[in-house]
Amino acid sequence: MSLLLIVLLPLVGSLLPAFGSNERRNTCALVTALPTVIALGVALHHARETIAGSVPRVALDWIPALGLDLAVRLDGLSLLFVLLILGIGLLIILYARYYLAPGDSLPRFYAFLMLFMAAMLGIVMADNLLLLWFFWELTSLSSFLLIGYWYHQSDARKGARMALTVTGGGGLCLLAGFLLLGHIVGTYDLQTVLDSRDMIQADPRYLAVLVLVLLGAFTKSAQFPFQFWLPHAMAAPTPVSAFLHSATMVKAGVFLLARLHPALAGSEAWLYLVSLTGLMTLLYGAYFALLKYDLKGILANSTISHLGLITLLLGLDVRMAVVAALFHILNHATFKAALFMTAGIVDHETGTRDIRKLQGLWRVMPLTAGVAVVAGMAMAGVPLFNGFLSKEMMLTETLETSLLGGLGWLIPALATLGSLLSVAYSVRLVHNVFFNGPLPELPKTPHEPPRLMIAPGILLAAICIVVGVVPAFAATTLLETAARAVLVGEAPELHLAIWHGFNLPLLMSAVALVGGVILYFKRRHVFAFQRQFRSRNARTIFEASVQTLVRATQHLVDSLENGSLQRYMLWLVITILCLVGGALTHAVQLRGPLPLQPLDGLLVAGAGIAMFAGLATAVLHRRRLVSLLMLSIVGLVTSLAFARFSAPDLALTQLAVEVVTMILLMLALFFLPQKTPKESGGPRILRDALLAAGFGGIVASLNFAVLTRPLESISQFFIDNSVPGGGGHNVVNVILVDFRGFDTLGEITVLCIAAVGIYKLLNRLRLFMPSSDADGRPWSKDRHPMILVSVTQTILPLALLVSVFIFLRGHNAPGGGFIAGLVTAVALLLFYIARGVDWCQRRLTFQYQPIAVAGVGVAALTGLGSWLFGYPFLTSAYGHFHIPYIGDVELATALLFDLGVYLTVVGATLMILANLGKLTTPHRPTKQKEKA
Repeated sequence: MSLLLIVLLPLVGSLLPAFGSNERRNTCALVTALPTVIALGVALHHARETIAGSVPRVALDWIPALGLDLAVRLDGLSLLFVLLILGIGLLIILYARYYLAPGDSLPRFYAFLMLFMAAMLGIVMADNLLLLWFFWELTSLSSFLLIGYWYHQSDARKGARMALTVTGGGGLCLLAGFLLLGHIVGTYDLQTVLDSRDMIQADPRYLAVLVLVLLGAFTKSAQFPFQFWLPHAMAAPTPVSAFLHSATMVKAGVFLLARLHPALAGSEAWLYLVSLTGLMTLLYGAYFALLKYDLKGILANSTISHLGLITLLLGLDVRMAVVAALFHILNHATFKAALFMTAGIVDHETGTRDIRKLQGLWRVMPLTAGVAVVAGMAMAGVPLFNGFLSKEMMLTETLETSLLGGLGWLIPALATLGSLLSVAYSVRLVHNVFFNGPLPELPKTPHEPPRLMIAPGILLAAICIVVGVVPAFAATTLLETAARAVLVGEAPELHLAIWHGFNLPLLMSAVALVGGVILYFKRRHVFAFQRQFRSRNARTIFEASVQTLVRATQHLVDSLENGSLQRYMLWLVITILCLVGGALTHAVQLRGPLPLQPLDGLLVAGAGIAMFAGLATAVLHRRRLVSLLMLSIVGLVTSLAFARFSAPDLALTQLAVEVVTMILLMLALFFLPQKTPKESGGPRILRDALLAAGFGGIVASLNFAVLTRPLESISQFFIDNSVPGGGGHNVVNVILVDFRGFDTLGEITVLCIAAVGIYKLLNRLRLFMPSSDADGRPWSKDRHPMILVSVTQTILPLALLVSVFIFLRGHNAPGGGFIAGLVTAVALLLFYIARGVDWCQRRLTFQYQPIAVAGVGVAALTGLGSWLFGYPFLTSAYGHFHIPYIGDVELATALLFDLGVYLTVVGATLMILANLGKLTTPHRPTKQKEKA
């Protein structure tokens, strides 16, 4: 279980900075670093087991129905990335403490950073494809927060949106690929997927899976043609850039390629898609890194190039190329983090990142210059530095590939060209900034940063030297362990050494080094060549595309949503006519084998009354009271039909709902204009009549087809298990409070939220009250007739008694909390109608909001109570008890859940209707206003 702490500790650590203060920055940094240190200790504890050849795993059920488990692993590949993420993350925490200005919120920054770290750790340790995708998307969201940390800057907001859009789109493709993988293999368990290479690649969906997964990886790791978002992410604070480029976010894509290498690699499609994409990205990034003037812009494009190099190696059909890719991931993380830190220091101490304004800084910043020189030489691939070893391995493996067949010589030639460009931009980065002349006038007087700010860069530079000088001692064990997790079968024997004799790769390295230095001094020709091309800003193009999409979408919305309810209904009816009608045309025969029920006079009369009332509702819709009466007849006949066909619960519910609905409609219509203009002419009426007839005919045909065919219904399961499983004879109620209790809890929660929202909308709203009806007849002055008051006083206690009776019997006979709640609400509403709002409020002093909220709370607590006894949420219990003077009774915990339903229905219904009823109540001014 301790393995989970590696992910959970940084996740919890994202909450700790919120309790810190921006003034106590050292304490905030210490509190943030502590979970990271502990997680690193846990990882090192398990590292011995991983290096020994086993794979520590932890798996907990999360959502078994979806195949999603909380499963993590620490194999060699995970260990390599975990050490990078936590190790460099610790250095970034220390560096950020001194980088951020006092006005910047350090707790907020650390919270986002730790969330980002936890998400990346989740990706590299996930042992379930769906869990991996979950953390994959979390990195996109947390990087959005980090890139947009300085949200007051337009560049930061736009860069964050671009990164989220591109990586989020890739994440959706990745999800589709994972779902297909899961369907092919039959599980989302990562180890099973990795062991199913033959099954996956033999499946006809393999190419689709490969393309979708590669889209996810390429967008995350900024591979061509998705490289445009990464330079614009440089609007983030430099600590974010250092972490994002070295150990997180953009490394997630190449990690995914390495993680799924055992399952997806080896095919010709993988070879060409991955290798050529990496090669194009390598050259593109290196070329544009040479042309940039912004320090972070140079480093961003160099990251694109190095990610392309790693992708190229992972795609080659040479086993040692994968080891070289893993080695370069390690090396790139160290020198790139150090270079970003030095770039941040230069910006922090001089006030600019434009290399045209910088030179000679070694005189006043010797430590920073030393770190930059070491890291720059490592990035250029100079011997005795770690970058040289992995680049020479890359050049060696490009000579061994069969890619492009007879034109295979192009691969090592272009790889050498990429290395040459890398040398050129590395020399330009270091020489232009720290040497190349005297110290110029700068916005700020430069000096060395605080020692603890430069310390992380010094440590990383030292690692670059140590790995470069004694690679066998420094990196062999970690690389061999990682290679075992990536390669199928035995990993190739690894011999890391500085000298391999005079050979072709050494010559290629020498050509790259010498050619890169020459290209640097002759770079003006490259700049002149580039000036003939039109410069295009990716961010401007992206924002223009987004705005164009927004305008097109708004135009479409405006065309469809023009405020006409008739048009909305027209499109809905036409859609249903096309979909359902089209499906019915494929039926050979409309009538099924089941016989029809015999008709009798009562059914014919009921159907005739319902049809007449429905037509009258539509025809007389301008005479509102008559139309409402006709509509109530439809509801009454529907209730009688439920009772006739043995659904008493539905009949009771329909009757109660019908009363509440009629009151609601009368209240709402009262505030609408008394007269409405004629909206339809003859052609329009004919069109609507034809549509209504067609719609009714298709629905009737569908019902007829369904009712005359045998159906496999789940109803028999509920009938058989209602008593033994729920302890109740009323199947409908047992379904609501037991079998489908979670659905009911969600429904009453939504009802409560909707009622509170309506209450807030209606609160203190006062509308104009018409003084007469549509024909000009004034309202009666007797607003509360004596006969209505007398009848209501008689009905109220009886209705409440009936409500209690219906509630108590609901588990075993028709009734329940929903019906009882409606009966109670209707009884109280009748009192409001008879006596008026003011009279009732003086006597009913309690509020309805707490009643509705308490109902949801009671229902939820009933479900939580089952957890105390070790049962799943909302598990019901029941038993038979003997109560003195009453006798034997059955009691069930479902009764408490039903009580929650009852309270919610009463509170929500009265909250809505009582407040609708007092919209015409004159607003009473406060005492202060009266005095004024």
